[in-house]
Amino acid sequence: MAPLLDTPIVPLNSLPVQPITPPDELPVVLASINTILPGRRCVPATVVISPTTGKIIQVFEEVIPAFRFPPGTEYHDYSPKYLMPGLVDAHVHLNEPGWRTEWEGFETGTRAAAFGGVTTLIDMPLNAIPPTTTIENFAKKVNAARGQCWVDVGFYGGVIPGNEDQLVPLVQAGVRGFKCFLIESGVEEFPAVTPADVAKAMEALKDSPTLLMFHAEMLPPITDSVGDSVLHGGEPAAPSGPLNAYKTFLESRPVAFETYAIESILAQAHIAPELRLHIVHLSAAEGIPLVKKAQESGVKLTAETCFHYLTLAAEDIADGDTRHKCCPPIREGANREYLWDALKDGLIETVVSDHSPCTPDLKMLECDGGDGDFFEAWGGVSTVGLGLSVLWTEGQKRGIDLATMAEWTSWKTAKQVGLLGTKGGLVQGWDADVCVFDPEASFTVTTQDMHFKNKVTPYEGKTLRGRVCETWLRGHKIYSNEAGFEKGGPQGELLLGQQEHLN
Repeated sequence: MAPLLDTPIVPLNSLPVQPITPPDELPVVLASINTILPGRRCVPATVVISPTTGKIIQVFEEVIPAFRFPPGTEYHDYSPKYLMPGLVDAHVHLNEPGWRTEWEGFETGTRAAAFGGVTTLIDMPLNAIPPTTTIENFAKKVNAARGQCWVDVGFYGGVIPGNEDQLVPLVQAGVRGFKCFLIESGVEEFPAVTPADVAKAMEALKDSPTLLMFHAEMLPPITDSVGDSVLHGGEPAAPSGPLNAYKTFLESRPVAFETYAIESILAQAHIAPELRLHIVHLSAAEGIPLVKKAQESGVKLTAETCFHYLTLAAEDIADGDTRHKCCPPIREGANREYLWDALKDGLIETVVSDHSPCTPDLKMLECDGGDGDFFEAWGGVSTVGLGLSVLWTEGQKRGIDLATMAEWTSWKTAKQVGLLGTKGGLVQGWDADVCVFDPEASFTVTTQDMHFKNKVTPYEGKTLRGRVCETWLRGHKIYSNEAGFEKGGPQGELLLGQQEHLN
């Protein structure tokens, strides 16, 4: 029988095929009876990869045995483990350059990502110093990232008061979207924007192939703690109980903060009807009907939620356990189920980490000598590298399969940032970014599983179901749970190409 690649090959899909390497090159072949392909399909398949271009040459919907390929071909049949597209985590804070690199950095954050099957991540514009709000600052960010990234990395720009003239140049330089805060961010170099600032940003970006993202918390115009400060970001509601009680913190960031912010965004959507708008880390279930109504009326609005909102619950958080502090906050278990339902209904499209780390002392943990003050502790949950296992642990309890989760964490996140066509799926001509996942494995999270810089996460000590066995980036294995990380060091690329359109 002739080797497979010497016989005519008929593509199994109609998507455009990018040029492939010469026929005398030996491919890399990955196969499994459980391969996740576009359309939420899990089928037996064989993925043939060019090691030179890092692209997928062919996808066959059957497991083809090794002897059908030329002698010397690198061949792996992972059955019954799953072959999945590498995750595209579209919301990560890597905090470099600047002094907050002691919180996280490109090398450690992307290494943690590779551990968790993430092959592409998009870095947020704040917490680095300087923030990514000007062309000059963006150049510093890119220079800091070069040579450090274990996975491919793209970048968001930031919208702050007065930088509207920088936005189009940042699009042209390759940022994949913009983030702004409608409430104070917690860092002085990235202040909140007013509705007037949002209008200027929308006007500046209305003809650009990008998206405008919102931290959608905003102080309603009438509360006990707010006067006219709503137009200036303001501060959250005053504490009404013990500062180390999670209940007190939760009450200070009520649902109304999120719903009022979404209403404010939608009231201005007419300024740029072709501009894509996006709600980051939606927490409150009450925001879902607003998103649905906007989508039904033709507003180009999408929303994401996070691993922690889908898997943790306010009533389970102990007093003083500030590892759980984030904004918007983790809400009650009943609220959590509405988020799952919104994902299943397609109203929320994507799931991301919002990895936002800090040094342990800033969490004010009582076990580290702090007082467990939720109001003084830094807000952010460290999750990068754990997300797929976290999501599978809870998702499979609700009857959700891995193919659906891959759509939330790979296909649609790639689409969100204009990378669909190279990232997000096991498709002929696309980057060979692959996660090998064992859904039957389980592990208890220890510091050995935390490859981010500071070993502080609410998942420590929790038993998770499902484990990433290998991560492949553009046709090269960069991590395996048997051999560790690729000895050659970081191989990630910076994704700086300007988008022609948003998919």
